[in-house]
Amino acid sequence: MPSNIEIKARASNWDKQIKIARKLSDRKEKLIQVDTFFKYSEGRLKLREQKGKEDYLIFYKRSDKKGPKYSKYFTYQTKDAKVLKSVLSKAMGTTKVIRKKRMVFFVAQTRIHFDEVEGLGKFIEIEVCLKKNQLRLSGLDIAERIIKALNIDKKDFVKNAYADLI
Repeated sequence: MPSNIEIKARASNWDKQIKIARKLSDRKEKLIQVDTFFKYSEGRLKLREQKGKEDYLIFYKRSDKKGPKYSKYFTYQTKDAKVLKSVLSKAMGTTKVIRKKRMVFFVAQTRIHFDEVEGLGKFIEIEVCLKKNQLRLSGLDIAERIIKALNIDKKDFVKNAYADLI
């Protein structure tokens, strides 16, 4: 199962932090996403619908703690998100729907997300996608360097998923 080191924080200086990310990044992407979370007790299960892009069912397990955390995840690309959402909603029930505009900056094996989340505000997520056999500590070191470069203060760290904050 793929894994990563991830961090979520409130964006304290949005424009300045985006400028820094642009300098670090070799490419950028803009996305509009709707995440539907399903009732599931062994981690989190969500369907991510993306305007003009592929849709994915995403399962992940991670602890709810502030700061960098280890996460295992699995993604499944679906050709028919509406049918999948209908089936899973009937079978499991839904918990929350999160709508966001996302800017993604790619820095080597790291994705820096700048999220404008409907009803919550502006956030930064850092995901260091671990390579096969890469030590967690190595990924943590990469995350810490990006946290420092973006001037993210520990007081801005968020421990929960967006669905838990609404």
